[in-house]
Amino acid sequence: MKDIKMRFAKVLFLLPFLMFVSVPVQAAIAPLPPMVNDQGEPSLAPMLKKVLPAVVNIATQGVEKVQNPLMQDPFFRRFFNLPDMPQERKVESLGSGVIIDAKKGYIVTNNHVIANANQITVNLRDGRQFKAKLIGTDPASDIAVIQIKAHNLTALTISNSSKLEVGDYVVAIGNPFGLGQTVTSGIVSALGRTGLGIESYEDFIQTDAPINPGNSGGALVNIKGQLVGINTAILGPSGGNIGIGFAIPSNMVKDVMSQLIEYGQVRRGRLGVIAQNLTPELAKAFNIKSGTKGAVISQVEPHSSAAKAGLRAGDVVTGVNGQPVASASDLRNVVGLLRVGTEVRMQVLRDGKTRDLVAKIDQAATQSVDGGRVAKALSGLVLANIDADSPLHGKVKGVLIAGVDPSSEAAQVGLQKGDVITSVNKRAVTDIKELEAAARGTDGAVLLNIWRQGNSLFVVLGQ
Repeated sequence: MKDIKMRFAKVLFLLPFLMFVSVPVQAAIAPLPPMVNDQGEPSLAPMLKKVLPAVVNIATQGVEKVQNPLMQDPFFRRFFNLPDMPQERKVESLGSGVIIDAKKGYIVTNNHVIANANQITVNLRDGRQFKAKLIGTDPASDIAVIQIKAHNLTALTISNSSKLEVGDYVVAIGNPFGLGQTVTSGIVSALGRTGLGIESYEDFIQTDAPINPGNSGGALVNIKGQLVGINTAILGPSGGNIGIGFAIPSNMVKDVMSQLIEYGQVRRGRLGVIAQNLTPELAKAFNIKSGTKGAVISQVEPHSSAAKAGLRAGDVVTGVNGQPVASASDLRNVVGLLRVGTEVRMQVLRDGKTRDLVAKIDQAATQSVDGGRVAKALSGLVLANIDADSPLHGKVKGVLIAGVDPSSEAAQVGLQKGDVITSVNKRAVTDIKELEAAARGTDGAVLLNIWRQGNSLFVVLGQ
């Protein structure tokens, strides 16, 4: 059975460092504080007995097209009298999930665990097996919620991940390599990891608790057995654990899953600003006290909620609703999880003085759309508008490819996350609505014009 396609963080700035560090066969495991079993011996067993039933194994089945270059050649097909239909094959993958509501049977996992699956099976620790219903997905944060109809379930208590500290003991539980439920331990190595290019919204917990492919969607718990994160990715040049794993913090998981359960998607809000980190050089230029952290507003979109609130270019946002903002990523994460219509109070530094500004969150311009719902040929693509907060704004007009299923035809013809669709069937598109209109009624192949880092090429999908 094929292991789940767990993403590996391709962090280029770490590679020079990794070249000079010998990779250990197994990451060092930090000792945990005293906890004893029935025999009075140090053990995590008492806590794990309560936690393990809440972590499930997830098996998915789907279909992917088999792409053979010869099969695309009309002469080859006619010569050998081959059918003109695309060949398909069944694919299977494995991952993990966490029960977060025992009464209603809600399970949270990673979006990439169940992406494009037409059948989801949940295996409980007690041996029971259930078909799951997909409730909602959020590719931008890589979180999904599924549901099973079952009695006598065990759910995990969700802890406040903002109280985590570097050095806290944690335990990772999942289904690595399809072996079955597995437990590993370690500590929190770092907090607030961003800029890794794994997700659109990043605020990762880094841990040295061994995490491997198949752990995706599994639980990261504290020594009290409370959920502090959902395991989602690893950094491993060789494809295995080297002691650098990442988990989505439970506070983000909680905010996202509540919207997925209510709406089936995340209705992200927006301020209408472009922000950058407050560097020591910028702090000096703005006459701000050394050591101050925040997000510098470099551009405010006209008529946006930020403009209406009085936010200006050059303002430094240091807090939102009493929560500290240390970087541009912090600001984006906080605002991106606020519901549309929410009033947000921002602490802003301007001309050396602190001001409080209140804005009302607008509907985000960027909403993720499953390409398969637009046209069958676009299956495997996650599409999004390019909003004013995007680095692509002003560079190109089109629809952003926010995600590509590695098993899809789109991936096999070379489409990548970050590509921009500028036309469909020779019809220019600037947003998802125009793309839907251009692709509407298309049952067969579609011709896409793709922009990538200043270059363009045509791609045909659905042949």
